[in-house]
Amino acid sequence: MKNMIRDLVIVQHPVSVSVPLNYQVKLSVRAEGTGILNYQWFKSDEEEVFGATRADLTVTAQRSQLYICRVNDQFCNCVFSEWVKVKVPDIAKPGLPVAWRGELHIAVHPAPQTVRQGQRLTLSCSAFGIPIPHYQWYRNGHPLLGKTTDTLQIHNAEADDRGTYLCSVSNVEEERWTEPADVDIEPSNQLKVTAPKLTATDKVALLIGNLNYSHHPDLMAPTMDVHELANLLQQLGFRVVSLLDLTREEMLAAIEKFILLLDRGVYALFYYAGHGYERSGRNYLVAIDAPQPYRPENCVCVQRVMRKMQERRTALSVVLLDTCRTWYNQDCIASEIRPLVPMGNTVYGYATCEDAEAYEVQDGGKSTGIFTKYLNKHILQPEKVTHVLEQVSEDLGRDPLVTGKQAVEIKHTLKEPRSLTDPVRTTGHTGELRLRDACWRHANELPRQKLLIFPCGVEVEVSFSALFSNVMVAFGTVKTTGPRTQDCTVTLRSTPAMEDIFSSPGRSGEMDSLLLNNLVAENPDCSLRLCGLQKLQGSLVIKVDLHYTHTGSKLRLQESKQLDIGKPLVASCDQYRGQQALVTQRQEGAPSQSMGHVSHSKQPPRQTLGQPGRPFTRKAECAAKVPTARSNEPEENDETEPQDFTF
Repeated sequence: MKNMIRDLVIVQHPVSVSVPLNYQVKLSVRAEGTGILNYQWFKSDEEEVFGATRADLTVTAQRSQLYICRVNDQFCNCVFSEWVKVKVPDIAKPGLPVAWRGELHIAVHPAPQTVRQGQRLTLSCSAFGIPIPHYQWYRNGHPLLGKTTDTLQIHNAEADDRGTYLCSVSNVEEERWTEPADVDIEPSNQLKVTAPKLTATDKVALLIGNLNYSHHPDLMAPTMDVHELANLLQQLGFRVVSLLDLTREEMLAAIEKFILLLDRGVYALFYYAGHGYERSGRNYLVAIDAPQPYRPENCVCVQRVMRKMQERRTALSVVLLDTCRTWYNQDCIASEIRPLVPMGNTVYGYATCEDAEAYEVQDGGKSTGIFTKYLNKHILQPEKVTHVLEQVSEDLGRDPLVTGKQAVEIKHTLKEPRSLTDPVRTTGHTGELRLRDACWRHANELPRQKLLIFPCGVEVEVSFSALFSNVMVAFGTVKTTGPRTQDCTVTLRSTPAMEDIFSSPGRSGEMDSLLLNNLVAENPDCSLRLCGLQKLQGSLVIKVDLHYTHTGSKLRLQESKQLDIGKPLVASCDQYRGQQALVTQRQEGAPSQSMGHVSHSKQPPRQTLGQPGRPFTRKAECAAKVPTARSNEPEENDETEPQDFTF
């Protein structure tokens, strides 16, 4: 008989609720066991609720109270449910609909206010809901870590606390947002801020780094430069998409998505590190699939990108180029500063001046573009963006490695002293902000970690971390060994196979440092870098292979499991769709290849940095033997002619 007794378990716990005064709410618990089960409900003071001996308890909410239920069977076994709270917010006029049945309802919204620097800032939000609502506070569209209660308190308000605050109220059923509340922080020595602070309605940045070229010398620095700049821009409140190694069609698709995120009042920043050149005052960015020699239609015109940014009525448009500007026609006239449209507030920051090269160097064991090195040093300064670039120019001008070889050039049409540190004010733009937030989150969504249980009893956790928006790392960690297993090892593979663009010896050290800074699991047993996610057309499947020794037979055995993670990060944007027609035309009759394993014949062969500290140019060189002196000169399309590409 003993073996016939089922374990006593609770299969459904009661849920906490937030309800108005005198509202009748039902708490329910469900349990499974052998024979008749008995129930007894208790309050937070361990007092039995009289007559509450059923699985369901109906209470009339008079004040906030905790409840718990004990379940026991006829064999003297008992279990307790989780504590739940019936919360009764102290709100005089809840404003609930007459037929309210538990849906989320925000009764108190945070109020705009001005506080003196150093004083306490308090914002309140209160909501009703079944289940009980959860709170997450946001400032300028970004979540505040640890601020997850209905009251937000900042004890010593500083200037950085100025901005627009929102609270997300959610439960498992739905999500609601409060009205925005603008908070201003007055200096402690005066009553009013003497001058209005310039603000953005949002901040959006697209960073592209090209390093592994099919037909041109490879570069080393874009990996670390893009990664570090992305982290700094995120500290400034930018929504950042960072991408490595893009073909021309992929660059255009990424730029198109970037442009769609822009709107009136937004600060937009476009950064590129890689090979490039200049012709007739226009700058061209060389894609990784550009042939040798290349033409403008194999590249991306920067001025067309800026024009598209301006057409979205941005409050600030910044283009930062860590690339060469060598002229391929020495007879062309130097370009002049001329805005594409008379709206102003555009800034170009060039790593080098016209008809000159940009260099990357080894600095402290890592590769860096010398322009981006000093840009990252100063970009967090709360100064006018052109002043920041002037500091970059001065530091680079003092660097002996590039003296006489490279000098920063700044062009701008700023009509206001705008800074990259300006706060975000979303008043009147909350709908646009939420739409951009949803699009941005869609392109930056990581798969959730998953615990896989193998037949042998071994448990393996698979977790994920994003190095860039199109580069992800999967980690495999053995969490629990089985009862008859030892010497467990785990390996990861993907279907389709994704190329690891960092596998070459010269890049492994820097990538190891990035991995250490992005670990999401303690002491993972293995990792798998998944690069080029923008090429993904279907779901990505991670195959986990477990190898172990059976303690009985002493045989080495293998078990495998598969984990479908869908389309992570930028793959969810389906950038390939806009490229398919053109790619199909160019690949007429070409055999299909596994994604991430496309082989290229390289001329010239890969070129890497030589001695530490020795500058290396970002100019896309000509082939080793050229039939004529002008064979690699790009053929120019006049801007007034019909365009055969988007930007």
